[in-house]
Amino acid sequence: MKSAAAASLFPAIIPASAFSARERALPSDRITMGIIGTGGQGIDNMKNFMRNRNVQVLAVCDVDAAHREEARQLVNKFYGNTDCAACNDFSEITRRDDIDAVCIATPDHWHVLPALDAARHGKDMYVQKPLALTIREGRVLSDVVKEAGRILQTGSQQRSDKRFRQACELVRNGRIGKLHSVHIGIPDNNRQCSPTWVPEPVPEGLDYDLWLGPAPYAEYHSDRCHYNFRFILDYSGGQVTNFGAHNLDIAQWALDMDDSGPVEISGNGIFPASGIFTTATRVFFECIYENGVRLTCKTGKFGMQFEGSEGTIYVDRKEIRSVPDTILKEEIGENEIHLYESRDHFRNFLDCVVSREQPICNAEVGHRSSSLCNLGNISMLLGRRLVWDPKAEQFKEDAEANGMLAREMRGEWSLEG
Repeated sequence: MKSAAAASLFPAIIPASAFSARERALPSDRITMGIIGTGGQGIDNMKNFMRNRNVQVLAVCDVDAAHREEARQLVNKFYGNTDCAACNDFSEITRRDDIDAVCIATPDHWHVLPALDAARHGKDMYVQKPLALTIREGRVLSDVVKEAGRILQTGSQQRSDKRFRQACELVRNGRIGKLHSVHIGIPDNNRQCSPTWVPEPVPEGLDYDLWLGPAPYAEYHSDRCHYNFRFILDYSGGQVTNFGAHNLDIAQWALDMDDSGPVEISGNGIFPASGIFTTATRVFFECIYENGVRLTCKTGKFGMQFEGSEGTIYVDRKEIRSVPDTILKEEIGENEIHLYESRDHFRNFLDCVVSREQPICNAEVGHRSSSLCNLGNISMLLGRRLVWDPKAEQFKEDAEANGMLAREMRGEWSLEG
């Protein structure tokens, strides 16, 4: 059953040779791509892109030689040649003149720097969520993408799921009455670590210094890299930016806050007392928006519930239900609010690369959603109420909290071009 479910989500790649000449894209329609970050998520993204007949992957990049070689072989097998380039340095992709777009699926602390370089060198980009590690990084990236006239899709794929769009449209059109609360559940940490640790030898084939990149220097340990980076604050925001980023993004959509955010945040998380992992093991924070809506995010069952004066809607990746159940049967009228419809997150990005229209989860949308994640984590780390100005993107009269909006980058790494 497990393998069957996986196959339905990620069906086998159809080799390019299986397409007839008529079915293959004309050269003028072709989108050439480079893949930056070829771990599990990067490989999945790459496969999804290669299923689109007008895409040709020309190069892959990863600081782990085993990961990039796996990706290179997959690409070459798909196209039936040996043309795919493989590199350690992302700039070898972002600065290639023959590449139109890049997919970035690196650890979170490595999302923005390759994306900035891509935008500054005329590339469009698909960036895995969360868009940025810090609020400052996200603001800079969103501004640069806009100034450069590039297309950016944030990998918050729930926006392309009909259940979530239906829930948001019903909320936006008042089918549950006046919205007053949004409750979000996210899983607890699915990895554990020892309370003590000692450095380990860096594995052969891993460029560990480049893996760290702009993050503070730390001795290597196997719990620090690959999937587990998610549970270390130097590189990520824990389950808040992992699973939470998806549901918080949908909340922003339902609240019509894609260019804004809450005005007040308070949090109380539980953090490890020792060990290599530093992100919250139990999450709780509450946000209040200017219109009075309260949003809570806490550790629990993955999903989200919208509560209004006349009903509720619950939605997750498997189901949508309402009280009363008649709410789901209501159609949205021609003159009511109809939200952006995308049925395939990857295809939506590719279509926008061609049309130059904005994708469903553009840079500003991704920035505001990742900012909400960051606000939650900052409030939990400080353990107190914070007042936020979503327009200025500053905390009001709180130097300590404002000091957490950006981070110093190691060595010569910088957000500047």
